[in-house]
Amino acid sequence: MSNRQRMADEELQVWAYRMEAKLPQDVLVLAVENFAGNLVLASSFGAEDVVLIDMLHKLAPTIPVFYLDTNKHFAETYETRDKLQERYQTKYIQVLPQMTLAEQEEKHGEKLWETDPNLCCQIRKVEPLQRVLSGYDAWITGIRRDQAPTRAHAKKVEWDDKFNLVKFNPLADWTMDQVWEYIHANQVPYNPLHDRHYPSIGCSVCTRPVLPGQDPRAGRWAGFDKTECGLHK
Repeated sequence: MSNRQRMADEELQVWAYRMEAKLPQDVLVLAVENFAGNLVLASSFGAEDVVLIDMLHKLAPTIPVFYLDTNKHFAETYETRDKLQERYQTKYIQVLPQMTLAEQEEKHGEKLWETDPNLCCQIRKVEPLQRVLSGYDAWITGIRRDQAPTRAHAKKVEWDDKFNLVKFNPLADWTMDQVWEYIHANQVPYNPLHDRHYPSIGCSVCTRPVLPGQDPRAGRWAGFDKTECGLHK
């Protein structure tokens, strides 16, 4: 797949069917066996992603991990990154926007995330993701079906039309309880903001705590009709 030619839909459907009842580790094994050398894990250092970092480290520690550094993450997010790097004795790939915050302000005005969060995400997340994924044939994500209606139909293996490569979602059928059971059982470092009512953690300027009973993603882009940053369909 080095030429990034689209896999046959039939083959991907077979893989998705075979993996549906399998463990996340089985999905990771499938990904590694077929795409080693052209496979990457995307991480925001949220709960799901630290689970995948731990699983992948145990299965194939040389598979690279990248994160999109928007320059607006919480200090706790960077601290979690550092703890994970120390724990697994590795360094994660920092992917930065092509436009600095100062350049963004000069071109689009102050606090773009408050006036046009979609454009801000496009500049600071989507374009950098497109750039990094152009070097791989498959990527691994931590999305789960019950995170949001937009993710309810995610398959464990699927073709990513937006970025033109194979996408593995090993935790697609997991619940939040399963995520935390794994974190505690394996003593995986995690972002302490999760303990302060932040179930979904993005940029510090666009994320707030979630009250009991609220949708887990209600703390993202509060006040806007927006639940996704554009990285996932």
